[in-house]
Amino acid sequence: MEKKFDVITFGESMVLFSPGEKGPLRHIHQFSKSVAGAESNVAIALARLGHEIGWFSKMGADEFGRYIKFMIRGEGIDVSRVIEDEQHQTGLLFKEHFEHVNTNVYYYRKDSAASFLSIDDLDEEYLKSAKILHITGITPAISISARKAVFKAIDIVRKAGGIISFDPNIRLKLWALEEAKPILLELCRAADILFPGVDEGEQLLGIADPKSIIKEFHDMGAKTIALKLGKKGCMVSDGSKTTYVKGYTVEHIEDSVGAGDGFAAGFLSSYLKGLAIEECGDYANGVGAMATLVRGDSEGFPTYEQLLSFTHKATHIDR
Repeated sequence: MEKKFDVITFGESMVLFSPGEKGPLRHIHQFSKSVAGAESNVAIALARLGHEIGWFSKMGADEFGRYIKFMIRGEGIDVSRVIEDEQHQTGLLFKEHFEHVNTNVYYYRKDSAASFLSIDDLDEEYLKSAKILHITGITPAISISARKAVFKAIDIVRKAGGIISFDPNIRLKLWALEEAKPILLELCRAADILFPGVDEGEQLLGIADPKSIIKEFHDMGAKTIALKLGKKGCMVSDGSKTTYVKGYTVEHIEDSVGAGDGFAAGFLSSYLKGLAIEECGDYANGVGAMATLVRGDSEGFPTYEQLLSFTHKATHIDR
């Protein structure tokens, strides 16, 4: 009998090279290596919070691809459906840090193995074993074949009675808003749980008011919405009630990349536990905030015990 997963997710993960110093990359000589990818970030955060998670992708039959698989498997995530592509390479990205400005990100992912992900790579029985399928707007951006795979996966999971979770994750370095908008709105209509940022609501709907954004997405079909408001926190809604949930103060942000993925994981974890939607929003804020305390896309994601301590719901004892 197929193993049951709390969440299955899929999409491109790349090897991330982070500079050891601030400044233009032309002057940087040392980098640290880690794994980056919105879907694998969510998978890692959920696994650390104690959930059974499956993640898959297509990656090069190269050392970078093996490294990604090794690292994600090391988090306790099932990677049995990862596909090695002998013809194409694993994608890379580089970060560039400056003082008091957002991190620059440079992708080297054109014609990467993951961009050749297709419907033929989907294991239907595996997908049917998910309580929740989590997808992002990045996967449909990397290629037409990956886009078709996303919609097919949604169809498989929905017919099996599973829940669809969607984070628009707009990446204008991958596609223009004019191309992205109709596809992302179609995915919003297919979602049960939706994680837009307030800026994404404005880009997709032309609406700036948070409550109006939530109402519009509910009218499109989403049952549960967690609208990200950055450091201010979030607004959560189950269709009958919309509530503002205050964010956690972080005095010194090391790296904001991955905070949104942590937010989604914190919410989904609480949702799977059957907590009230306000509590889901609070834990989501907590994981998102903790992600910014550590440099790296996923390194700051907490265990459940660490999250309880950070959100003041349990006392942490050092020794």
